[in-house]
Amino acid sequence: MPSRGARALTPSGIILVDKPAGPTSFAIVAAVRRGTGARTGHAGTLDPFATGLLLLFSGTATKLQPRFVGLDKRYLTEIDLRERTTTGDPEGEIVDRHEPPSPDGLEEDVARLRGVVGLPIPAASAVKIDGERAYRLHRRGVVVEMPIRQMTIHELELVGYEDGIASLELHVSSGTYVRSIAEALGGHCRSLRRTEIGPFSVEEADPDTILPADEALARLG
Repeated sequence: MPSRGARALTPSGIILVDKPAGPTSFAIVAAVRRGTGARTGHAGTLDPFATGLLLLFSGTATKLQPRFVGLDKRYLTEIDLRERTTTGDPEGEIVDRHEPPSPDGLEEDVARLRGVVGLPIPAASAVKIDGERAYRLHRRGVVVEMPIRQMTIHELELVGYEDGIASLELHVSSGTYVRSIAEALGGHCRSLRRTEIGPFSVEEADPDTILPADEALARLG
């Protein structure tokens, strides 16, 4: 009988999961770990309100995580341009209500955000401030000046705008916060869905299928 350590290294490979809204990414990782009995990691999380693609690594494939964490991402988002919230998403408290921009004004705002832009990291994020996670400081009501991060927005397309709600498609670099983009446009993310991570699509997601590591690596080129 294999040892517990040996069992923890199998099954091995990459699992594509379509995360629903509500649970944390870590809850999804834990559920997959319980199902497989193997060591399980991830290549980037999604906020609880967000949906879409998570790349999970099982067994010996967990050592490959560094190869996947820097991949570009694609998202679909709806941004409410009538309100700002404390978190940049629907889970925060409303801190400002205002008139949304005109369609022409929004097009100009969107155009300014294409390319390499420096934007503040959201207060409710996992980045560390003086050794403590920003979201923990935020929950305690501690106000801090969030650092500016250089984010590369390869594509930012306005695909719909009605009643102050803008629908956008994005192709961004790893480390880009869509909530930062929403806040730069004067609103907050009402919904967020990650559709692609590098060459992997949410349409392929199946928590019962484990993609062999060599196949996944070959797709990176």
